Amino acid sequence: MIQGSLFDDANDQGGPLAIRLRTQNLEEFVGQKHLLESGKVLREMIEDDQVSPMIFWGPPGVGKTTLARIIANRTQSKFIDFSAVTSGIKDIRNVMKEAEENRQLGQKTLLFIDEIHRFNKAQQDAFLPYVEKGSIILIGATTENPSFEVNSALLSRSKVFVLHQLNHAEISELLQNALVNPISQ
Repeated sequence: MIQGSLFDDANDQGGPLAIRLRTQNLEEFVGQKHLLESGKVLREMIEDDQVSPMIFWGPPGVGKTTLARIIANRTQSKFIDFSAVTSGIKDIRNVMKEAEENRQLGQKTLLFIDEIHRFNKAQQDAFLPYVEKGSIILIGATTENPSFEVNSALLSRSKVFVLHQLNHAEISELLQNALVNPISQ
C-alpha cells in the first residue's frame, strides 16, 4: 500500500486549505464584529442590498476576499476576482466591457480588486467611469493606507472599512470550524 502525502495531487481537493475552508455566508464569517454585527453599517448595507463601492483595509488573512465573495452571493452579483499584481490596462478594459454588458442585461457585477494599492493612479482611473455609471460595484482590498495609495477620485466614491487582525478566540473558532465542518470541494 502506498501512503499518500499531503502534497500529492491526489489529495488536492480544489485548492489551498484556506480557500477550501472559506465560509459562504455572513452567519459563518468569523471576526470583524465591529462591521458585521446586527445593526452595524456594513451588515445593514449587505442585508438591504445597498452595497456601494468600498475599500477593505486591513492586514493579510482577516477575511477581505471572503467578505467580498459573501457580499456578491448575498446581493446576487456576478463576482469577478481581479488581482492588481497580475493585471494590466488591457485586462481592466476586458473586465469593464464584460461588466457593462452585464449591466445592460440587468445583472450586477461585483469587481473585487485584491492589492488595489499596486495599481498606479492611471490604472485606478480606468475604473472610475464604470464606478460612476454603476457598471461595477468595486471592492478594493489593501494592506496599505488607502488615503495614500488609492486615487483620490476613486477613494471619494468609496466607503473605507478597516478590518482588524483576528484575535486568539477568533482564530480558535476558525480552527474549531475546520475540524468540525467537512472541507468543501
